[in-house]
Amino acid sequence: MINFTQSFYFRGHLCISTELLGMNLYEFIKAYEFKGFPLQLIRRFTKQMLSALILLKSRRVIHCDLKPENILLSHPMHSEIKVIDFGSSCFENEKVYTYIQSRFYRSPEVILGMSYGIPIDMWSLGCILAELLTGYPIFPGENEQEQLACIMEIFGPPERSLIEKSSRKKLFFDSLGKPRVTVSSKGRRRRPSSKTLAQALKCDDDAFLDFITRCLRWDPDRRLKPDEALHHDFISGNKSKSSGSTRARPVAGTTSMATSHQNSPVKRLNTAQTPQRNGVREASAGSRPLPEPPATAFRNGNPVHMHRDASMPAHASTSPVKGRRHSTFNSVQSTNGMKRASNGMAMASGGTSLPRAAGGVPIGGRSVSGKPDLASAAAAASLGASIRGSR
Repeated sequence: MINFTQSFYFRGHLCISTELLGMNLYEFIKAYEFKGFPLQLIRRFTKQMLSALILLKSRRVIHCDLKPENILLSHPMHSEIKVIDFGSSCFENEKVYTYIQSRFYRSPEVILGMSYGIPIDMWSLGCILAELLTGYPIFPGENEQEQLACIMEIFGPPERSLIEKSSRKKLFFDSLGKPRVTVSSKGRRRRPSSKTLAQALKCDDDAFLDFITRCLRWDPDRRLKPDEALHHDFISGNKSKSSGSTRARPVAGTTSMATSHQNSPVKRLNTAQTPQRNGVREASAGSRPLPEPPATAFRNGNPVHMHRDASMPAHASTSPVKGRRHSTFNSVQSTNGMKRASNGMAMASGGTSLPRAAGGVPIGGRSVSGKPDLASAAAAASLGASIRGSR
């Protein structure tokens, strides 16, 4: 968890000083073009997030806004992480807000207007882990109605007893308790129980799927607790079907796209509805080469990004999902959809044309803005550390 160092007043404003941290996990995912990460690295991240949640639980504190943007790398070259941003947090017995959690990571009890507690953070954790694997949010709802529809698409409708406890049930269910039909802006209708979690994640690792399932239970009382989660098979590494692989294998029945063009990390659709996994063939632990960061060429003295498909919109490398991030408080969000670093500055998505070391890490790499290309270096270093640590 982030460490407080000191506080002071400046021109009537209370300023809080903390330790200096690196990029957040959304920027980390973005640095690898939303491909997702090996289960070894996800396991390391999960252990650290659980440690933070265990500490919060012991103090009866709810974070209320866990998401990739609020989990930062401690150092650009290491895989240690810290949880930040307690602006929405509260004590379990002193809840203040009803509108909490960013939408993609918002628990059902908050959406439905039920009483909430510490289990809402475990729901967010399950959503984060799924996104770390695939590179995309597991529940990318455009609004709260579709958000709940995304959840029901995989896990089916909630039990009638939970619906009856909801103060907002009429927004989502009819008088018979059946889900209301929702249609996205693209005309998509999501049918309850129409896909499995394994299909949604394109993963067949039994331990990981069970861990996510326990985090994403409708009933918060039956949801996995942080201290229990530390003893789960996914964390201990036991009974993992894909433990010998750096990445979970696609489930049977999914389409393989292993062609000479699509083996390249630059050939992939950047949409939330079709999060293709590249079709890259699996390799044994430690043998999977790291993908190169996006390359940049120059034309007439101006930087030109060469890694986009012709079918991708100009902003695709910045955000794969329209309305990608929704903060609890809209006033702190950038209106143009640009991502922001932990210091609030707009993030520029640039690569480097400098020579690369083995594994695709830029040598003293700098982005087109002239700033060090820490995203590429951190992604490579963390992945390398994960693979070495799992041997």
